[in-house]
Amino acid sequence: MSAARHPSMHLADWLLLAVAFVWGTSYGVVKDALVFYPVLGLLALRFGLTFVLLSPALRTLRTASRRALGGVLCAGMLLLGIFLCETFGVMLTRASNAAFLISLCVVLTPLAEWAMLRRRPSRAEWAAVAVSLAGAWLLAGGDYRPNAGDALILLAALLRAISVCVTRRVMRDAAIAPLAVTAVQAGCVAGGSAVLALVSAHGQWQPLPTFSAHLPFWGSVAWLVGACTLFAFFIQNYAVRRSSPTRVALLMGSEPAFGALFACVWLGERLSVAAWTGGALIVAASLFAVVPWRRAAAKAVSEALNA
Repeated sequence: MSAARHPSMHLADWLLLAVAFVWGTSYGVVKDALVFYPVLGLLALRFGLTFVLLSPALRTLRTASRRALGGVLCAGMLLLGIFLCETFGVMLTRASNAAFLISLCVVLTPLAEWAMLRRRPSRAEWAAVAVSLAGAWLLAGGDYRPNAGDALILLAALLRAISVCVTRRVMRDAAIAPLAVTAVQAGCVAGGSAVLALVSAHGQWQPLPTFSAHLPFWGSVAWLVGACTLFAFFIQNYAVRRSSPTRVALLMGSEPAFGALFACVWLGERLSVAAWTGGALIVAASLFAVVPWRRAAAKAVSEALNA
């Protein structure tokens, strides 16, 4: 990475922190929505509405190459796999296990980037990864006991790491618009969830709650579609073109900390001192990734030489 980063890169970093905060709120919002509607049905509804809203952006794919289109479709199928693994994994494991294992994405992403994109993460990025992982351990309570759902959560973390790298490759093509990628991803998740519900989980496909009697549910859906999907996935796809997958993973790795904070405010949950310390470490690692350390160091050296 060059000593000076373009201003749009810094903007992308801060926008990714905003996405991490928004996704942190999604856990509590989804928990409320699931009181009214089952998991696969909610996924199909959330991403189906997103696909419909973004469908006009699909016309930009007409000028894309077959290889680029294959990459976009691969990104969509990876996102479907992530949501299915996370959803069913959480059902089979403890929340603390899930929080810790999904945070392993921060460790797996530099390895995936090194293998797939031939970019070796810097020492500063590895240091931030270590701090983030320690924070995730404390946030999860420092107590890890493996069980059957852990394999699915670990697979979701690996798929997240691969997904960021695949999206990075896709977004290298200037003809691919971030909104079009988001639309394809939404379509894959919505279609895959609907098919799975209809074929093997009939209880997950139920009539929609009415607007008049279930306003809290539709309010949750509006937030999940508008903020947690339209805004969040567009920003992620926009930012990954201007940043490295490792930086994206570090910034998005602050999601569990924001989620824990939102759970305290929204759901009235209580966190231990160790959990608060872990959350602070995760956020610190994310902020560490934002600061242009190399440029600051170069400036300091220059000032010292000119003194």
